[in-house]
This record gives sequence, structure tokens and C-alpha cells, in this order.
Amino acid sequence: MSKILQKIVLTCCILFAATQLNAQKKYDADWESLKARPYPQWFKDAKLGIFIHWGVYSVPAYSNKEDYGEWYLRGLMLNDSLRTTYMRTHFGEDFTYRDFAPMFKTRLFYPDEWADIFKRAGAKYVVMVSKHHDGYALWPSKYAPNWNSMDVGPKRDLVGELTTSVRKAGLRMGLYYSLPEWNNPLHRWDTDPHRNIGPYVEKHMIPQFKEVMSTYKPDLIFSDGEWFNSAEEWHSAELISWYFNLVGDDAVVNNRWGGGSKGMGFMTPEYSDGFRETERPWAEVRGLGRSFGLNRFEKLDAYMTGQELIHFFVKAVANGGGIIINVGPKSDGQIPLLQQDRLIQLGDWLKINGEAIYGSTAGKSTGEERLVTTNRIDPNIDFNWVRNGPGRPIREDNFTATWAGFIEPEFSEEYQFEVQADDGMRMWIDDQLLISKWEGAPEGANGFVMGNVNTTNETGSIKLEAGKKYKIRVEYFEKSQNASARLFWSSKSKEREIVPPSHLYTTANEDEHGLNVTFRSIEHHIVYTENNGFTYAISMDWPDDELVLSIENPGENTKVSMLGYEGNLPWKHTDGKMKVDTSTIKFSKIKGGQAWVFKIEK
Repeated sequence: MSKILQKIVLTCCILFAATQLNAQKKYDADWESLKARPYPQWFKDAKLGIFIHWGVYSVPAYSNKEDYGEWYLRGLMLNDSLRTTYMRTHFGEDFTYRDFAPMFKTRLFYPDEWADIFKRAGAKYVVMVSKHHDGYALWPSKYAPNWNSMDVGPKRDLVGELTTSVRKAGLRMGLYYSLPEWNNPLHRWDTDPHRNIGPYVEKHMIPQFKEVMSTYKPDLIFSDGEWFNSAEEWHSAELISWYFNLVGDDAVVNNRWGGGSKGMGFMTPEYSDGFRETERPWAEVRGLGRSFGLNRFEKLDAYMTGQELIHFFVKAVANGGGIIINVGPKSDGQIPLLQQDRLIQLGDWLKINGEAIYGSTAGKSTGEERLVTTNRIDPNIDFNWVRNGPGRPIREDNFTATWAGFIEPEFSEEYQFEVQADDGMRMWIDDQLLISKWEGAPEGANGFVMGNVNTTNETGSIKLEAGKKYKIRVEYFEKSQNASARLFWSSKSKEREIVPPSHLYTTANEDEHGLNVTFRSIEHHIVYTENNGFTYAISMDWPDDELVLSIENPGENTKVSMLGYEGNLPWKHTDGKMKVDTSTIKFSKIKGGQAWVFKIEK
């Protein structure tokens, strides 16, 4: 065989092999093959993504302190008093949500600047909301005429501009897409019957989904709003297989595709305390504050500090996951400086400690735990924390509360007390157990936060004398997802109401109103990751003299060092603990802070 013929045969073999390889990468619309598809390595290694919620809702940027700013339209549709009053007062009686769109100007949106901030934060990918539940598209969608960023408002292709800048910065680009819309004439989500969604899906959602994904070919899709319908009704398997075949092996999707799709995509707990999962990728999603879209009604203490963000991120990684932390830009396109500051603090920490994070896996140990408590006086028991908690250092999930003090009735008659809770609540009057509602509420969908009302009620009655102070104790526990606790009373002479502060006292002999409360939860103060054969112990507190780790003896030739500090540290293993001597470290020589990473090299 001549050399020329050999080259021709070799070339044909290579082309045939390539064709066969490509053929193997094609996916059909069946869940078995889709769920078996491997997750791309880039996503498993990345750990940190940036979410961006930005749109027409960024103009009012106004909501209750525990609500999402991007749900502004839904608040108007439900006649929420805070939003409707704000709208009427500042914009007039005839002003509608659509009238905000021309005010969404984005004059200070510089996509290269955004991409630079995200890269400095240490993020490896970005997820931009291409369309939220209000239906407004941030690209020139022909399926949303006069309701997209090219036709009304910025007159710009916001998705396209940011996609170009993010990829130019060397980051992966992802898109969030809301499957339903609140006010689409084909189907008004959560207003019209859920089973009537077919025409909307086939005539609007599917073609628009394919329009945006085929135009920008994102590496990641974050779908949302699937809660009331099945994956079959959303045609999810068809859409996912189409997307995988379009983008290729690097494509990845999340897990929000409707009933029947369980086990598909990376998991997305939202405003939770995370969980430990090492078999399937997951990313906790939340804002730096208590909203995704900018909420100008939020207070400073709603925002994570830089240290809290670092700790939150590290714990997620040590439990086998990562985070997609959100920024909510202003309507003009500026990312608030406070949000920028938090991201840059995280990035500065990662520059020193990234080897313990990127590409790592969960440590063999779940970490070192301790009980944390906080005490205060609450005026009464009337809380809806939604997906948050009572405040730091108490975690968002798996916490308890005990309120104690005295209650003074206004009338001498039988009172009916009622507790309303998500999850469990019970109440004693003068050490008599009056109400016990101690089972957990059912969990809802990950993303169905503002609409998840899983509270249940329980009542109990007791005769009380007017003007007499009775001991009262109320216990509460929160398991996961939403959290709320309320205490009502009523009688023949009093209509049902939240027990007011004027009838509650901290002690029997003083006139200070309210109840003493103690909140409790467990926190990890040391966590572990594994990477390239090394173990990393990450301490949330500075170990003044000694770092104590509950790990097996790694062997006498093991070296221990601290990232950001030169030299090895002495250690010993006694009483089943590894004890690292930190007493000689000069704090001024440490690079970085807020969480300290100790590298164990066997």
C-alpha cells in the first residue's frame, strides 16, 4: 500500500471514529439516558458561580424585608398593601407594572466591568436571568414583542453583551429561564388552572426557550417555576436532550424541570442551610441579602458580611457542593458597591486558599460542631422568616426557640390560644401543656419560596382571670425551608388576634413588655476538604494556641502548614485528636484571614 493510500485510509478511519464519537454524544428524550449523562468536570470543579437578577423589577426595587424584590409584579397582582401603596403614592393611580419598562435604562451597564468583578470574586461561571416570571426578556425575543430589552427600556441585547464579556474574561456563561409567566395571555401562572398550561408551553415557552438557547448557547441552564406541573407537561426531556445535543459535553442543567424529573440535574437548595451530598453536584443559591432582585427596603443587617459569605461558601464546598451567590444590580446597571465589596473579599480569600476549594471533594469528616445560642427580648410571637432565620449566629435551618415570660388577660373568661407554625410549636400556661403541634410541615419545591405556605394550626383553651399574670412558655423548632411562628388568642370579648406586647411581660414584678427568648442551633466551626491527595482543615475561628482536629493519626512523616503562611507547624496525635501547635505563628505574617486553611500532607 502506498504512503498516499495509507494516509487516505488513516484519514477515513479518523473521520469515521470522530463520527461515531459524535453519534454517541446524541441524547434522546428519555430520562434514563439523560440522568445517566456525566456531569461536566468544569462544573464539578468550579464551586462558585454568580447569579444576576436584573430586570423591570429593578426599577421599583421594593419589597417586604423578607420577600424577593423580583416578585414585585406578583405582589401587585395579589394586592399586597406594601407594594400597591408604594406604587400609588410615588407613581399615581393609573401607573402599571409595564410602565416601569421605559424606566429600565441601564445607562451604567458596562458588561466588561461586570465580568471583571465576577472574575475578581473567584467565580468560574455566571448565571444571568434571561427572563423571570414577569415575562420580560433581556434579549430581543420575537416571542415577547414590546416586552424585551431591545424594544422597550435599554434598547440593548443585555444577554448578548454580557455573554460576550463573560466568555472574554475566561468564565463560563449560564442562563436562568423561567418556564412560566405570571401574566401571559396564553396562561397566567398561579392564576389560571395548572392543567391548562398546554397552549402556553407549545406556542410560547418552547419556541422562546429554543430561541434564547440556540442564540447564546450557554454552558449552563437554570430553569425555574416548574412547581405546579409535570415534566411531561413542560416537555422537559425533549428540551434537555435538544439542549445537550446543541451545546455538547460541557452543557449542564439544574434540577427544576417538573414532577417526574427527580434525579435530573444539579440540585439547587435555595436560602437554606445546605446539606451534605457527595454523589450528585449541588449549588446553594441565595442573595447577599434576603432578596435576589435589589430590594431598597432591606437593612444593613440583612446582608452577609464578607466573613459570613466566606464561611457560608466554605461549608457548602466541604459538604460536597458549592454556591451560586446573587447580585441584584440597580436599574441603571450599577452593581451596588456593598455587593461588590462582599464579592471582592471572597475573591481575595480565594487567591490565597483556592487550592482547598477548586476541584476539591468533601472531607471524610462532616466537621467539628458546637452549640450556639443567642438571647433577646421579643415584643410578641409574630414571625415569618421565610427561608431565613432569627439572625446570626443562628443558622437558617434546624434551629429552636424558647420564649418565656408572663401573660396578663384583659377579661375573666375562657381564652382560646392558637399556634401557627412551620414547623413545630407548643405552649404551656403555668406549666400546663395547652397546645402541642410538634410535627414538621411538609417540604415544598426548592424555588417556591414566596408562595410556599406550609403552616399548620393547633388550638387549646383555658380559663383565665383578668389582671393576673400567668407564666407562659412557648417552644418552637424549624426543620428546613420556610420558617414561621405566630401565637394568637381570642375569647368571648376579644376577637382573634396575635397576642399583643401590651399583655406580655418579661417578669412577674416588672412592667417590661415582651418575652425572653433563646434561640439555639448547631454550627460547624471547622470543616474539611480533600484535593490532590491532601486534606485541608478550614477553621472559622483563629486557633490562638492549638488547632484540635478529630481525625485519625496521619502518620509521623505528615507535614502540616497553613496557606498564606510560610513554614511547617508542629503537631501531635493524642487522645484520638490531631493537635496542631499554632502558638508560634505571628499574626502579622499571615496573608488573608476570616477563615484559616491548614494543609495536611501525608
